[in-house]
Amino acid sequence: MFKETKYVRFSLLFLPSILCLLSSGCNPVGVAAGVGASVGVAVAQEGGFRTSITDNTIQLKINDLWLKYNFEMFRKLRTTVKEGRVLIIGSVPNPDMRVEAIRLAWQADGVKQILNEITVDDGSGITTMLMDGWTTSNLKTKLLLDKHIQSINYNIDTVNGSVYLMGIAQDQKELDHVIGYARNASRVNNVVSYVRLRGEKPAGVMEPSKD
Repeated sequence: MFKETKYVRFSLLFLPSILCLLSSGCNPVGVAAGVGASVGVAVAQEGGFRTSITDNTIQLKINDLWLKYNFEMFRKLRTTVKEGRVLIIGSVPNPDMRVEAIRLAWQADGVKQILNEITVDDGSGITTMLMDGWTTSNLKTKLLLDKHIQSINYNIDTVNGSVYLMGIAQDQKELDHVIGYARNASRVNNVVSYVRLRGEKPAGVMEPSKD
């Protein structure tokens, strides 16, 4: 069972500030602002501070497992974690790496479900990656500017023109608006939603394979 420690809470809370100190041009005011922002986001998100810290710990652990196993795996895959549900996206060079990435992710304490959206690399190239990044950024901006959407409760990722949504919607109307933004975005050919409504329990837990 996952146990939250004082060291983990401290490390995750101040990680942005530590990175800031290691970079050039960072000042004490910037450090203070970074700590305040980290705390503010964690408290404002659905699930509260403790859930946010637990999810961040899971994400860091999975990234660490991938990095130690294979740098290419670490570089090509991305995770989003909400309430112990882990969405993994990206493209890898071969099916064996895809299977291994999922196996490693299950080793992180606290993982309740894995949503596997890893694809085998089709050689789409840097142009597609740049366009996917633009799509994600554009959608995040639209949600942020919409006063009827609590954008902080959503995560957006785009891979090869497919948009993946994850998070917690205040109600069905808000979720419909978010999905509508994604579907109407240029260069989007598919929208996959793993968003649940506030008050609903997450979808059934998927157990790791015994094979």
